[in-house]
Amino acid sequence: MSAEVDRVMPMSRANASIRSFLAADHSSCLALFDQNCPEHFDPGERAGGGVALRWILISPAAQGQGVGTAMMARALSRCRAQSAPVLHIAASQKSAPFFARFGARAVKSIPQGWGPQLDRIEMELDCL
Repeated sequence: MSAEVDRVMPMSRANASIRSFLAADHSSCLALFDQNCPEHFDPGERAGGGVALRWILISPAAQGQGVGTAMMARALSRCRAQSAPVLHIAASQKSAPFFARFGARAVKSIPQGWGPQLDRIEMELDCL
């Protein structure tokens, strides 16, 4: 996947749209990240690492409304458009079941790899 990132706004699926990430989005994305800590992310993840799909950030108030599913559909579409064979996903034990719904499989587990009580689950999803 390219360095370009997608973001879904606003908070309900009924009027959500997916567009490319803009530099001006940085602070609002970090605010969404903070809203999901420590339940789904460890604050130390902000430093990041080079993975194909690092985060899907959704306001807790909008979770369960299909926004994440729409974002995954977009990520998979872009993966296929670029003929990438595999989408690499860095998940936690909290988010891994979401990605598994799309066929992602765990290839490595690192206990507390994201921080206290957040295991890092490396996953792969075939795109082709």
